[in-house]
Amino acid sequence: MPSEFDFIKAIQQKAAAQSAADLVLGIGDDAAVWREQAGRETLITVDLLVEDVDFKLAYAPPRWLGHKALAVSLSDIAAMGGAPKFALLTLAIPPTLTFQTSAPATETFWQEFFAGYFSLAETYGVQLIGGDISSAPERLTIDSIVIGHCAAGRAVRRNGAKSGDAVFVTGSLGASAAGLKLLLNGARVGEATNEAMSEAAIRTHLRPEPRVEFGRRLGELGLATAMLDVSDGLAQDLSHICADSSVGAILDFDAVPVAEEVSVVTTNAADAFALAVSGGEDFELLFTANTENEAALLMLADECRLRLTRIGEIVPADDTPAIQLRRANKLSPLSPRGYDHFADR
Repeated sequence: MPSEFDFIKAIQQKAAAQSAADLVLGIGDDAAVWREQAGRETLITVDLLVEDVDFKLAYAPPRWLGHKALAVSLSDIAAMGGAPKFALLTLAIPPTLTFQTSAPATETFWQEFFAGYFSLAETYGVQLIGGDISSAPERLTIDSIVIGHCAAGRAVRRNGAKSGDAVFVTGSLGASAAGLKLLLNGARVGEATNEAMSEAAIRTHLRPEPRVEFGRRLGELGLATAMLDVSDGLAQDLSHICADSSVGAILDFDAVPVAEEVSVVTTNAADAFALAVSGGEDFELLFTANTENEAALLMLADECRLRLTRIGEIVPADDTPAIQLRRANKLSPLSPRGYDHFADR
């Protein structure tokens, strides 16, 4: 039966196929070593995925789970306007997923998991340089760390939005939440009843595509004043920008790009909108920018083959709710609802 160290060695061999000029030492010692460069800053992010909280093995193909484990962290680096470079991965593995001669399927599980992980890493030139492995009593836990870089002083923070800025979002919203609803109702990959649209919704939830290239170039060009990725829901994430920037925001109901896939779970416009702004795990980029840069932003999105939509504006903070919804020229408060790990249990 393969040991923990055999497992680590297999991962090390996969990681060794990658290379980076500024990496001095990768997997194999007590710590990785890389050579820093003048004129740039280091970005570090971490994401924790816990079985039965963030995913379920019953519906998550292992290859897609490996992809998502890295994708969620790449999205954070993109949201800072940086370029991802290195990754670390820690796994707490339950008995059901350890290598056993009586359960050869576990070997296939990990082969698939790392196929998905390394495929995405290769796409964006990210090298796995370390991590850890431990046993877990019951559930699989995945801890993903990604290290990236940006030019000194160019990291895009949440606190730079200014009154008069426009609010933009990439892609469309709500498909991931629709996919999760389908999965929780028993749909599975390859078995969706409303084939094309349902499969697309499920894929969006299980295998998100981080907006790495767009985020990196947005940071390099200095076009965004504040930015984050939509992980907890558009309304809640926009409220973070408002709070950190001490501003308010107006969101246009008709401008929010509700994903077509939402139609597989609801045809009611109000419910579809609610799912789009509160569903979460879209991993699109939400940012603010000077209105004078709109043409340049649309051109950049076109070059990156991304949909980009202006969905509102930043306004001064006052006694009104942080986010207001504009519909038919009327304003009403928009609750910053979204996912909360402690409330949504």
